Amino acid sequence: MRHSEEKELMDSPGASPRLLEGDLGNLRALNRVLGAKRGIFKFLSSTVEQNRMREFSLLDVGTGSADIPIAIVEWARKRGLAARIVALEPHPVTAAVARRRVAYYPEIAIVRADGFTPPFKPGAFDFVLASQMLHHFSEDEITALLRAWANTARRALLVSDLVRHPLAYLGIKLITILFTTNVMTRVDAPLSVRRAYTVEEWRKLFRRAGVGPAEVLALFPFRVFARLWLGREPL
Repeated sequence: MRHSEEKELMDSPGASPRLLEGDLGNLRALNRVLGAKRGIFKFLSSTVEQNRMREFSLLDVGTGSADIPIAIVEWARKRGLAARIVALEPHPVTAAVARRRVAYYPEIAIVRADGFTPPFKPGAFDFVLASQMLHHFSEDEITALLRAWANTARRALLVSDLVRHPLAYLGIKLITILFTTNVMTRVDAPLSVRRAYTVEEWRKLFRRAGVGPAEVLALFPFRVFARLWLGREPL
């Protein structure tokens, strides 16, 4: 399956707010069912434990409706950890949805800003997370984003994303046809797979960014997770 550069409907400035809100709800459900958080928690947990951290800060770039930050805060609360999360989201409708959803999570702040130029000082966060968002960009843009985030994080960059594969494409196409009538989800979910990269292509992109050694984990169904260490060998 060839890589696609076609833009997703949700990335359009004129995207329908009604369709977008419905699509965000569908994405939260897909993240739950298809394991979008497993690798994130694996890498986050091991880093926190190895460094005996009782608190940590995290910047989530392209947070969508903030389901991943909420899950991280709930995970941290259960372990007696203090989490401080800033969730970056440029789209006004999506940011508004995220703000409503984090109303009871004081650990999370929603900031409208562009991921290419995060409005924070160097080393402002322990971690920078990109969950299901890098496939929206070209290879050159991904390299630029990772390098920008490496300046913002102290410890590591965490990545969770899709793997391009024919079975992943057919599977998500079938799921969306059966379980939603939302046009945006039906178009964008299969397109996201076509816009994504193979595991080896992801590895090459992480090496090309040159920000530090990358640990890459591929998990079924067709997910890739990575931890990019910043200027140091894995602990």
